[in-house]
Amino acid sequence: MATFLYSVGRMAVRWRWLVTLLWVAVLAAAGFAATKASAAPDDGFALPGLESQKAFDLMDERFPGSGAEGASARIVFVAPDGQKVTATQNREAIEELVDEAADGAQVVRAVDPFQAKAVSEDGTIAYSTVTFQVKAADLTDASKEHLEKAVDQARDSGLTVETGGNALATQPSAGGTAEAMGIAVAAVVLLITFGSMAAAGLPLLTAIIGVAISMTGIIALGSTFGLSLTTGTLASMLGLACGIDYALFVVSRYREERSKGHDSREAAALAAGTAGSAVVFAGLTVVIALAGLSVVDIPMLTKMGLAAAAAVVIAVLICLTLVPALLGFWPNAVLARRVRKSAKRDRRDWEGTGPHHDRPATDNAGARWARLVVRRPLPVLLLGVIGLGALAVPAADLQLGMPGDEAKPTSTTERRAYDALAEGFGPGFNGPLTLVVDTKNSDDPQAAVTTISKEIAETDGIVSVSPPQFNQARDAAIITATPSTAPTDTATMDLVKTIRGERQAVEKEAGATYEVTGSTAANIDFAEKFQSALMPYLIVVVGLAIALLMLVFRSILVPLKAALGYLLSVLAALGSVVLVFQHGYGAELLGVEQTGPIMSMMPIFLVGIVFGLAMDYEVFLVSRIREAHVHGESPRQAIISGFRSSSRVVVAAALIMMAVFAGFVGSTESMIKMIGFGLAVAVFFDAIIVRMAIVPAVLTLLGDRAWRLPRWLDRMLPDIDVEGEALTRKKAPAGPPTHPRESEPAYRG
Repeated sequence: MATFLYSVGRMAVRWRWLVTLLWVAVLAAAGFAATKASAAPDDGFALPGLESQKAFDLMDERFPGSGAEGASARIVFVAPDGQKVTATQNREAIEELVDEAADGAQVVRAVDPFQAKAVSEDGTIAYSTVTFQVKAADLTDASKEHLEKAVDQARDSGLTVETGGNALATQPSAGGTAEAMGIAVAAVVLLITFGSMAAAGLPLLTAIIGVAISMTGIIALGSTFGLSLTTGTLASMLGLACGIDYALFVVSRYREERSKGHDSREAAALAAGTAGSAVVFAGLTVVIALAGLSVVDIPMLTKMGLAAAAAVVIAVLICLTLVPALLGFWPNAVLARRVRKSAKRDRRDWEGTGPHHDRPATDNAGARWARLVVRRPLPVLLLGVIGLGALAVPAADLQLGMPGDEAKPTSTTERRAYDALAEGFGPGFNGPLTLVVDTKNSDDPQAAVTTISKEIAETDGIVSVSPPQFNQARDAAIITATPSTAPTDTATMDLVKTIRGERQAVEKEAGATYEVTGSTAANIDFAEKFQSALMPYLIVVVGLAIALLMLVFRSILVPLKAALGYLLSVLAALGSVVLVFQHGYGAELLGVEQTGPIMSMMPIFLVGIVFGLAMDYEVFLVSRIREAHVHGESPRQAIISGFRSSSRVVVAAALIMMAVFAGFVGSTESMIKMIGFGLAVAVFFDAIIVRMAIVPAVLTLLGDRAWRLPRWLDRMLPDIDVEGEALTRKKAPAGPPTHPRESEPAYRG
């Protein structure tokens, strides 16, 4: 692999104009296609094969044109202090709004709260439900503006009016602000790491190009594959983070090769062959982990995983081709200013001091840290394991669910509508259970539905059951049951399981069948689906990690150590998420106004994404340690040499990843906020604690045993040469470092 990538890098430098123009053409084509593409359909959180989804499908089939699958807006009216919504002036304002809303072009119906008895017992709060013919994504701006205008008119009368539902939902604000914050922090980290504006700017430039291609591609293919902007959130996160990190490793290796005396073309080719090999392997692990999300069989999650995998593939391709090409344009600009100034002196001193790469290496911060760990491996190991283990303990109390309007900031109208409804109608009103009764094979549909309604009403935990609503053919009916507890309360989850558990006896008595759905039931199904898929997915990912690292490091103990460290960092990150978002410790600092269940897909995200990132740091760090050991250094000295070469870059890469992910914590969308926080702390635990402390401590304790591999297994495994040993043996520099003006185009920075 290293030899092939060496040729690719050399060719990219030679044909740099063509390579650059090709990437510009790809970006332009993707951008043009995005401008011409139609909007992607909104498939939401489809749950194929689960009961809640079957019920939705049955509603769509038996109640055509009713808006069962369409968007809805729940308009909540709160009377001024000391007044009631039933007062003449308030009632007139509410009825005027309902009449105006019903005249909307895409509206199926707007319910009058006074006719539907949708008024609280104390008369201070009422609500009206406006149902649309189409899904939220298909609502026209005119339809939304028509309803918003009616709401504003009602507010002018003195009523407090809030809107819930998905028709007028507040859009997430993470977007460009998060990426901008991540890029700003990344620029500072790169500038400190490289000491050169050009070296700091190149990884940022290529990463932005990669993300732009990925996101415009998602928009262009959105209508074909159902890829929404939400689908692209993960792609933008990983595309930006991986794009910067991968280019960072290649540029860093390029500078190292230049310091050894290689000219720019040879240094770029060697960087592509060595660091580029690690980039390919690291990118492959991320892609496999993301593509593996499809095993959960949730369409939206599959699309998010595949879109993010495509973004990582683009980042890898840009790193292997565009980065060397740009290095060919400005071969000396990425070198530190002090290096460029001292090039002439290095050439003059070369004869007296011997080849540059043979000079005694001076310790940097990474080497000094490694010496400390090597001297005290056991205390460092125990401290790291105990610390991460303590953080992992709360993960045992993990409660999965899907955050709703209750998790949104109080600045949003959805959250205020949620709170008003809970105050006026009880906490369970925001999470009603919908029972879809199939009476197609019943002799007496009316009696069957009445029997089911009676049994549901007598169930502990149900406070009210609505009158059944039959379809025109009278072969199906909808019953709404209101729990006494909030949607995210464990008692509500137990209630759903009780109703489903007693279904067989009820159906036998009634002579009809029913399915339980609604947002609460769907969230329970969603959580159970993820929970059942988590362990198989984790086993596959860990097994894959061990197999791939065995290929790279020709060892058994090193892959096992890497897999155990990865598990430790994942569990610690998940425990931290539980502490903040479920138990509320430090929640205010992150702007989390309402704690509750952890998003169902969060564990899967952490397992898959952190796996890829953990393998990145493992390969980039340990490959340099193995390289030093293969070249004859003792196990302990090899650790110090490996840290001297790569620790600074690995830490910089981790800081950039953390900055990109942490930028999403500022989102108003709880799902995005939780993902950003979880990934940021996971990177910190894995890169800083596991790779920087636990890994060198374990390697020190293992000594030579870390690199042993049975002969029979060594013969079976292919030699993929990720470290580029074949290149480093053949491509030793022939002479001293050359002054930029003697062999390179003049620097014009």
